[in-house]
Amino acid sequence: MEQETSGECPQYDLRPIGRVESPLRDPATAPKQGDEGAPEATLVFVPEVKDGLHDLRPGTDVLVLTWLHRADRDVLAVHPRDDRTRPLTGVFSTRSPDRPNPIGLHRVRILTVDGLRIRVADLEALDGTPVLDLKPVLDPGTDR
Repeated sequence: MEQETSGECPQYDLRPIGRVESPLRDPATAPKQGDEGAPEATLVFVPEVKDGLHDLRPGTDVLVLTWLHRADRDVLAVHPRDDRTRPLTGVFSTRSPDRPNPIGLHRVRILTVDGLRIRVADLEALDGTPVLDLKPVLDPGTDR
């Protein structure tokens, strides 16, 4: 493994595997977390990942990783939950979408699976948000 000696971090390419279809379009009115009234949404995947969706079933909880494409990547401190009465806090201690690498993490429940379209509950991501990955929520003792 090569060591970085220049002080700069290497660059990595991320390829979205799908996108979110949601009635949420305005970040100012969208829920902050999925369990705060987020609507049902659909994850629409690219055909190249079809085989990776094979074992997903309704009723299963999954973690959806997204790229929060409308985030401000220059923000390093925020007032949590946009509440100016709360002290300014470093973004790595918050769930703020505004951060250097705006990766969203969403726990959702699969409602239906229809080919490349998966309907989910409790997704607070905005319409058009790129999907980077899905991961199962593991119960203790699961070895996936």
